[in-house]
Amino acid sequence: MLKKERFRRFIDYFTTNFPDPVTELHFGNPYELLVAVILSAQCTDKRINQITPALFARFPEPESLAAASPDEIFTYIRSVSYPNNKAKHLAGMARLLMSDFGGEVPGTVEELQRLPGVGRKTAHVILSIIFNQPTMAVDTHVFRVSHRLGLAPLTATTPLAVERALMAHIPKQYVPKAHHWLILHGRYVCTARAPKCPECALREGCKYYEKLMYNVQCTMNNV
Repeated sequence: MLKKERFRRFIDYFTTNFPDPVTELHFGNPYELLVAVILSAQCTDKRINQITPALFARFPEPESLAAASPDEIFTYIRSVSYPNNKAKHLAGMARLLMSDFGGEVPGTVEELQRLPGVGRKTAHVILSIIFNQPTMAVDTHVFRVSHRLGLAPLTATTPLAVERALMAHIPKQYVPKAHHWLILHGRYVCTARAPKCPECALREGCKYYEKLMYNVQCTMNNV
């Protein structure tokens, strides 16, 4: 199957079956999403959603977070991965948000990446969800699923290379949704250790599934 056909099938399936995907992180405004995404690095959305209600109750806006010490912030996020670093990032992010952006979450990659704890992936998540910009955040799920489905070549060995491969073939109007499609598919169907190929609607034409079936056939022929 040609790459163009793989992308067409991918987009057709998800626009038909999951036309309006959303992030599983709970948030009420851009500030809360920014905090949640910073915390979600190498941590599950489920865990983040468990700790953010108390965190946002104590720090409901950038001003209160900017006035807090990393030690105090740590007490609210101690159960997430790398809590010491993330506490420092949140404190620094809030202070810069107040001093340089008037407490408003900025709307460009360059401005967002000035904030502590915000890399390219986090910036793209914010731009996609809050500003509906055609940015593709490549996390571990997007990276894995893109390669398995054959949307990204095996030579795309970095998140940036995968991002470029996806952006080259996904129409701009679908990019914000495609980010969620790939994440959710990787989280619930195309899982890392035990992908649920039998129930996957995209298995026809999937490079991973083709290889799996080829190996099964080879094993059967050798018996």
